[in-house]
Amino acid sequence: MPGFNTDAILLRKIEYGDHDFIISFLTQSKGKVSVMAKNAKKSIKRFSGALDLFSLNHIYCTFPKKNKDALIILAQTDLENPFANIRCDVFKTAYACYWMELILFWLEEDKAQPDVYALLLFSLDALNTDILSKEVVSLVFQIRFMSLSGFSPNIETCGTCKTPVDSIDQNTFWFDFQDGRMMCQNCVQKRSKYGMTVSKGTLKQLFWINNNDIGRAERIKFSHFAVTEGARLLEAFIAFHLGREFKTLQFLNRLRQEK
Repeated sequence: MPGFNTDAILLRKIEYGDHDFIISFLTQSKGKVSVMAKNAKKSIKRFSGALDLFSLNHIYCTFPKKNKDALIILAQTDLENPFANIRCDVFKTAYACYWMELILFWLEEDKAQPDVYALLLFSLDALNTDILSKEVVSLVFQIRFMSLSGFSPNIETCGTCKTPVDSIDQNTFWFDFQDGRMMCQNCVQKRSKYGMTVSKGTLKQLFWINNNDIGRAERIKFSHFAVTEGARLLEAFIAFHLGREFKTLQFLNRLRQEK
């Protein structure tokens, strides 16, 4: 029976009827795909322990025989990494779920996105193994996801006078959400209500994260202020740009407030 097999990260699982699941994966070779896992609630042999959120699996799929518009059938899964340490920490789980929601909302179905897949796999592994703090991993994921998706903010130069950040003798800048760019104090005339003030140090650290080997990020010391301010900037800009309030981000913010 014709089909395909590939490594895949589980993004979402929805109950369908009494025994089935509709599952969304981000796959290494085919991008985001939705599949039907028939009798998944009862089939221990085929799916045991492999259908947990953000687990890494090697999946085997077949195409429907009769109805070409029907969902692809998930025939079997081999669990490669459950990322179990993430599920033991409510903060880590909240971050990972936020990334899943971003990918589900933004990426098209059946369009290969190998760079996004590699980014998500790196981020989940870093979150699971603590090679980076969860806050820094989320900065890495968000700014690189924006860059790969084509809506990366301009944080290198003033959007008006084009002067590089390093050449501007100012400690704070205005970031405009509508234009997706920052402006120096000399060029800001009328501020949009959609934006925020950002420090030079935060902009420089975000620029470094976006333009250097992410494998080297563990060697860099990120200031607590820059990480916190960077998170505020990226999370607010993404929500504004996509025109969506992410439920997972709302939950993450409630956890931060309680902490």
